[in-house]
Amino acid sequence: MTEDVLCTFCGCLCDDLRVEVADGRVQKVRGACRLGASKIMGHDRIKTPMIREDGVLREATYDQACARAAQILLEAKRPVLYGWASTSCEADRKGILLAEEVGGVMDTTATVCHGPSILGIEEKGLAGATLGQVKNRADLIIFWGCNPAEAHPRHALRYSSNACGRFTPEGRSGRKVMVVDVRETRSAKNADKFLRLIPGTDYEVISAMRMILGGKADVVPETVAGLPKTQLVETVEIMKNARFGVIFFGLGMTHSRGRYKNVDNALSLVAELNAFTKFVVMAMRGHYNVAGIGQVMACASGYPMSVDYSRGAPYFNPGETTICDLLNRKEADAALVIAADPASNFPRSTVEALAEVPVIQIDPFENPTTLLADVVIPSAIAGVEAEGTAYRMDGMCLRLRKLVDSEFPSDEAILQRIIDNVRRLRA
Repeated sequence: MTEDVLCTFCGCLCDDLRVEVADGRVQKVRGACRLGASKIMGHDRIKTPMIREDGVLREATYDQACARAAQILLEAKRPVLYGWASTSCEADRKGILLAEEVGGVMDTTATVCHGPSILGIEEKGLAGATLGQVKNRADLIIFWGCNPAEAHPRHALRYSSNACGRFTPEGRSGRKVMVVDVRETRSAKNADKFLRLIPGTDYEVISAMRMILGGKADVVPETVAGLPKTQLVETVEIMKNARFGVIFFGLGMTHSRGRYKNVDNALSLVAELNAFTKFVVMAMRGHYNVAGIGQVMACASGYPMSVDYSRGAPYFNPGETTICDLLNRKEADAALVIAADPASNFPRSTVEALAEVPVIQIDPFENPTTLLADVVIPSAIAGVEAEGTAYRMDGMCLRLRKLVDSEFPSDEAILQRIIDNVRRLRA
């Protein structure tokens, strides 16, 4: 039994799992949620590299697949390298090197999830904390536009509402939990207070709360976005009187009307609350290393996503260098997709544009993007079959362990082979 294993499913990166390995395979996973256990146990894999010939994917060797991938990227005038959120930071570094070699645009899954959060944090700054601080100190937990009961099943038990910490030994009974959302989710049903918003009104509600906090409740209308002013006044008082409060926000805030300005406004609210008490804010990141690719790209280029390397120096301009915009403008003429599935979550017009260009896929598992791919390269699962580094949603850097040997090479090794082929073909 291997102790203290990290779960590579969501941004919680739970590190208390126990995994039983026998005969070179994972036999049992203890302590994980169903989602994490399913990933660690594994399911149907892509068995061999494939190259599309005459419209049909045919089996190939790794050498042939990596050589073809290099050829596609070199022949493209504006290749885009997308994904990176469900692989290790070491693979992310190789991706940046490959983007520099081919003069491509490197983008991450953050652009279609917490990209607005990143822009808001860049503009306003972040009153942040670690999940450990939240567990040990927070007596007020607010989930805004997120549903951890479904998306991050162990978040409440390990880090937030139900966790027993050093200064919060009572756990759930010693905390007040609030949920702000457009519908009553599972998380909302377990909350002490639920504020139902009209979709797209996050900015209005946060602004009203800031007015109340600033002593200007008299100018706030009697009803704001369907919420009575009395309810907002009561909520602000609860926030002011907390010993340690935290707002966890999700895509319900970042992808409603207002986008990054919603986040900017929420960050301002938290900053102003710190005049009364200790308050922090944190994005509920989805993929287990989506925070890590942002860290790696920011370290290497100064920018956290959507970095264009075609100019010889990093260039960043959201709305211009993001993958969906590049595809919609028909600028991208090749794509490398790693540890992501854009065919499942991009807008239809963008997926149609993606289907028109050569696509290279690096992934352990088949998904809808496989149907569009011209080159498919199966890889080892980071944190199960390959070691590496990942960042938790709060920015804590953790080490992924290798549990079993695998016939599949790691993402890092595959990318290095493509880089070697690019250099060989260019020579």
